[in-house]
Amino acid sequence: MARLLYRIGSTAYRRWPFFIAGWLLLAVIVGSLAAAFSKPMSDEFTIPGIPSEKAADIQKELFPQSGDAFDDATVTIVVAAPKGHTLDEPAYQSAIDGLIKAVPSLPQAGDENPGLVPPAPAPEGAPAAFSTLSEDGTVGTLSFEWDVDSPADLKVATVEDLEKLLDKTTDETGLVAEANGPGMAVMTPPGGTAELFGLLIALVVLVLTFGSLIAAGMPLINAIFGVGLGMTGITAMTALMNIGSSTPMLATMIGLAVGIDYTLFILARYRTELHHTKDRAHAAGIAVGTAGSAVVFAGLTVLIALSALAVVRIPFLTAMGLAAAATVFIAVLVALTLLPALLGLTKSWAFRGQVRKYNPKRDEHGRIHNNGVRWAKLIARAPVAWVLGVVILLGALAAPISQMYLAFPTDSTAAPDTTQRKASDLITDAFGPGREGPLLLVVDGRKIADDAQRQKAFDDVTAWAAGQDDVKSADLVITNAPTGDDGQPTGTGTGAMIQVTPSSGPDEPETLDLLDALRDGQSGIERSTGTVVGVTGLTAITTDVSDRLNGALPIYLAVVIGLAFILLVLVFRSILVPLTATLGFLLSVLATLGATVAIFQEGALGLFEGQPIVSFMPIFLIGVVFGLAMDYQVFLVTRMREAHVHGLPMHEAVVDGFRNSARVVTAAASIMIAVFSGFILEDDAVVKSMGFALAASIIFDAFIVRMILIPAVLYLLGDKAWWLPAWLDRILPNVDVEGESLERDSAPVHVETERELAGV
Repeated sequence: MARLLYRIGSTAYRRWPFFIAGWLLLAVIVGSLAAAFSKPMSDEFTIPGIPSEKAADIQKELFPQSGDAFDDATVTIVVAAPKGHTLDEPAYQSAIDGLIKAVPSLPQAGDENPGLVPPAPAPEGAPAAFSTLSEDGTVGTLSFEWDVDSPADLKVATVEDLEKLLDKTTDETGLVAEANGPGMAVMTPPGGTAELFGLLIALVVLVLTFGSLIAAGMPLINAIFGVGLGMTGITAMTALMNIGSSTPMLATMIGLAVGIDYTLFILARYRTELHHTKDRAHAAGIAVGTAGSAVVFAGLTVLIALSALAVVRIPFLTAMGLAAAATVFIAVLVALTLLPALLGLTKSWAFRGQVRKYNPKRDEHGRIHNNGVRWAKLIARAPVAWVLGVVILLGALAAPISQMYLAFPTDSTAAPDTTQRKASDLITDAFGPGREGPLLLVVDGRKIADDAQRQKAFDDVTAWAAGQDDVKSADLVITNAPTGDDGQPTGTGTGAMIQVTPSSGPDEPETLDLLDALRDGQSGIERSTGTVVGVTGLTAITTDVSDRLNGALPIYLAVVIGLAFILLVLVFRSILVPLTATLGFLLSVLATLGATVAIFQEGALGLFEGQPIVSFMPIFLIGVVFGLAMDYQVFLVTRMREAHVHGLPMHEAVVDGFRNSARVVTAAASIMIAVFSGFILEDDAVVKSMGFALAASIIFDAFIVRMILIPAVLYLLGDKAWWLPAWLDRILPNVDVEGESLERDSAPVHVETERELAGV
């Protein structure tokens, strides 16, 4: 492989006009296809096979007019009278009438007015809007639905206009007016500010790393070009398949991350090779042949981690994973071909625009003596103590993971200062916490021919549901009975929807126990009534998705770690090095999840109000971080193996690996931490927790596991680290990641001065 990549790198350097023109032509072709044939991205959320999805399918058959729970754009306006007053007072009735008349004038509001009516339960998916009034007359709700296909079609300005209307009502009338519901969930896609923040930090780190504005700009140019091409390709693919609007998010984030990392690694190797040869094309070839080999295998580990999201069998996660994997593939190709072409274009100008002199100290043998060397020698003094310290530290951080509670976010877990949380608190106080998370029973009575028996069956199912533990109420809210010219039902109907209101909130374990109890008794009530019963609704669907994610996690881990382990055995020709890399990753992930639970779920340090961890956090974190962690492992340890292959003993090989790669890995990890930390600045609690978890995982893995644990373990293992059974050594192909086969001395050896490196 090293020879092939050497030829690619040196050819791209010499024939740079053709390579640059080829990439630009490809961008134009893909852009033209996207402009001519792309279709709008969809937001369908379907999880084939989960119980609530099957129940929702029955609901659509019986009630074609009812929508999908995830397409529901209903808003619940909660109005509360001042203390000591009720809503039926004339002054407040007038204010409520004004609010009702103002809502339809909002953008995307539709034509139907909300209404404040006596108590009546509001089933999820029912065709009409139901409103309720508390028993003491102090709190009422107004329900309406935005005129959109799904909440994803809502504009931020629309929700902001509603919030302004509520604030005006509160200020002018003394009423408390808040709103929540699926129709308030619109938000600006996270990452605009975060990505800009990350790119600015990346530029600063790259300038400090290379001391040159031109060199610092190359990784950014390559990463932005690769991500832009990937996003355009995803847009073009909408002509052939449905792609969700959330799909590009992960691809953009990971594409920027690996695009900068891979280019940075090869560019740093290119600068090192310029100290050994005047032939810049040869230096580019060596850089791509050695560092590029590491990039290829690092990229493959990321591709495995992202593509394996398909085993979860959740379509939107599969699409996100495959789209991100495609963007990573492009990033690898860009780093291997476009970077050397840009180096061929800039030639001696590549390291100009200097803001800091690059004049590293050297030892008596002429080798660079930098902070990486000093750190590696510090670890070598007491490797056992360092290993124990890392294991104890990460183990202590991982301890809170035993208390982890996974769920989807709800209005009741929103930030306290949001209108959604305030509305949720008002509803909970007036109607009980279960009102925020009702379960919907869909009853199919098409097998029962007699109307009277069918009605009795519906009543029996309602009574059975009402008799379960933790049920506040169970009400038959609608049937699909045909209506006459007067609008009145002319029969019983073949299907019914029963709303079950728990006594507990949607994110409380008691509600999940109720869902399990309903499903456990489902077959019995079906036999006794002759009906088919299903449980659906938003609470049931999100619970089923969480169960699917939790059940898929062990399989996902086995696939990702298994395939990556085989790949790393091929790269390092060792059993123990891949094993230590994998165990180190598990330590860093467990520590990350434990720290996230402590801060975001348990409210440690008082930084955030405690709430459940979003269900897809663990599998998302593993998929993203595993690939990046293996990047740093490959970047560091391939230089150690390269030094060992060229004759250095293990102790000196570890030091040499840190001499050449520690600075680059530190820069790459710092950039990733900055990018991910930017998401903590977002308003949404879920995005905050994801940003924290990703940033923390890079800190733990890059700086604690890769920079401390791995070198300490390698010192202890010595040359045994490269042990490989003889039979396995014979059958494994030699991919030559270290570039052992390259003619390293085919060009004149020459240590260039700083002025020569700058091209002056």
